[in-house]
Formats: sequence, C-alpha cells, structure tokens
Amino acid sequence: MRRERLSVLANEQVGPYTLLRVARGGIDPGAPGQFFMLEAPGRLLPRPMSLCLAPDGELAFLIDPIGPGTRALCALEHGDALQVLGPLGNGFRLDVERPLLVGGGIGIAPLPYLSEALGRPPAVLGFRTAWHAQAAELVPNAQSVVEPTLVTELIPVGMHVLACGPEPMLRAVREIASDAQLAWEAPMACGYGACYGCAVEIEGKLKRLCVEGPVLCAA
Repeated sequence: MRRERLSVLANEQVGPYTLLRVARGGIDPGAPGQFFMLEAPGRLLPRPMSLCLAPDGELAFLIDPIGPGTRALCALEHGDALQVLGPLGNGFRLDVERPLLVGGGIGIAPLPYLSEALGRPPAVLGFRTAWHAQAAELVPNAQSVVEPTLVTELIPVGMHVLACGPEPMLRAVREIASDAQLAWEAPMACGYGACYGCAVEIEGKLKRLCVEGPVLCAA
C-alpha cells in the first residue's frame, strides 16, 4: 500500500462513464479486483475505485459520475493532480480453469485488468441501456446485453465465474455458480477497516469489504 500525489494524463468518455488515466508514479497496480482510494482536490473524503487498466506507466479507473465525489474526479483534466492510496483489499484468485467474467453496469470496472491477467477469457456483461453498454468495448471477448435481458441468462454451466456488479446480480450469480468469486460494492470512507462504513451482511455475517473483500468466494 502506498499513497502518492499523481498527475492526470487523460480523461476519456466511455458512454456515460469516465475513464480517468493517471501517471502510475511509484504505485504498484496490485492484483485484479483490488481497489484504490482516489481523492480529488478540495474533496473531504476519497472514493474507492477498482483498477480498470494498467498500461505501462499508467493507472486507469472507470468512474460513474453519480455524486459530488465521483463528479469531481470525472472533472479532472490533463495535468491536474489527485491523491491515490493503494492497492487495497483482496483481489481475484487467478488459479482457475475455464474462467468466465461476469459484470453489470459500472461493476465491469475491474474486468479489463482481470481479463488481461487471465489471458482474455470470455465475458458476459449487462447494462441498463445501449449508452451504458458502450463500456463493453473495454473488455475483450465480451458479449453484452441490455435490460430487460439479464446477464445471468448468459452464464453457461461448468465455468468458473468471476463477477462484479450490483448486489442483486451477485446474489443471482451465487445461486447459479456456487464456487464463483464475487467482487462486492459498498461505500467506503477509509479503505483499510477503521470506519466500518463498508460492512455488508453476507451469509448472516458482517463483512468489511475493504479488508475481507471486496472479492469473496460465493460458497
């Protein structure tokens, strides 16, 4: 884990989302599924973001501008600076056979980096609209659907599922693939277990996703 002030290299629109590219500095990109705390200038609290891409010298984050913090990050331009802390949490296990990546909405954010680590396996992605589905271009070998079709309808039998998306999707995936690896989403204030802001109830137990997750086994 390392904290650095990094410079923005580019700000790219991908449908309604923003792909924010920053100089990597001395920060290790970590494992797919781990996350970083990004703090825009003038904002009180950082925001947790999965690493989307890690080309040489860069860290890239796919962000949905849904609140003041994320909108501030999406407004950053080339040459602007932000504070980055990470990598944090636990990522996906990569020692799997016949992987299938499953994503829903902004939950696809960690899948491009995960796809490269696994040799570009097949992926199935679900989105609210065709506009949101433009983000599917970031994930190699991906098939995408738009509501009302459900992404869980595309999951074949016998694949090891690695998924990230909204909670209803993850719970549905867990019913289909009992050995799936699921990256859960929750608001976070600190990123390292001190505030309990990211605690969610899973299987009757509270899990702090920043330290016990965000990737958890379904079983």
